[in-house]
Amino acid sequence: MYENMTNILIVGVGGQGVLLASELLSEVAIMTGNDVKKSEVHGMSQRGGVVSSHVRYGSQVFSPIIPYRKADIILSFEQSEGLRALDWLLPEGKIIVSRTRLVPPSAHLGGLGYPDDPIAEIKAKNADMIAVDADKMALELGNPRLVNTILLAVASPFLKFEKAVWQEAIRKLVKPKFVEINLKAFDLGCDLAQPKSVA
Repeated sequence: MYENMTNILIVGVGGQGVLLASELLSEVAIMTGNDVKKSEVHGMSQRGGVVSSHVRYGSQVFSPIIPYRKADIILSFEQSEGLRALDWLLPEGKIIVSRTRLVPPSAHLGGLGYPDDPIAEIKAKNADMIAVDADKMALELGNPRLVNTILLAVASPFLKFEKAVWQEAIRKLVKPKFVEINLKAFDLGCDLAQPKSVA
């Protein structure tokens, strides 16, 4: 961890729940006595644009922005965004990435292109990665908006907060009618974090 702080970078595109994920993580850190700072970039979030959130917690945090190459964990809700964010990761850091593939309009209209296989490119860089079929799992649970909860759960063993604290934060921040399905998604994500599921 960087100077007694933990640095988590969350990336994705608009509508994937990046901001709720950062709120849940921040709430868990606050509930366990940490100082917390977070910063969000909304880049046209309503139109499928890039969304990112820096979350930093520890005994004392002065800046909400993670220094370059100092992220302990990257949570990526979309595979090409994970590849794009990879340079922020510590050499010994971990990236947890959804296999979701969302090609932005700019890739077609602006001729920017989209990587053929972002997951393979991340692997080629020798990153410590867990790749998750989060979209498929969320759909099987009956709600495509559960990707954020699933990915947080996969990360949770490495963040070392008690499961009960995560559950309490979900009950506090998620709309009541969605609490139970989010708790179920969290359980499923925790199962995925076991060594047998590492990609």
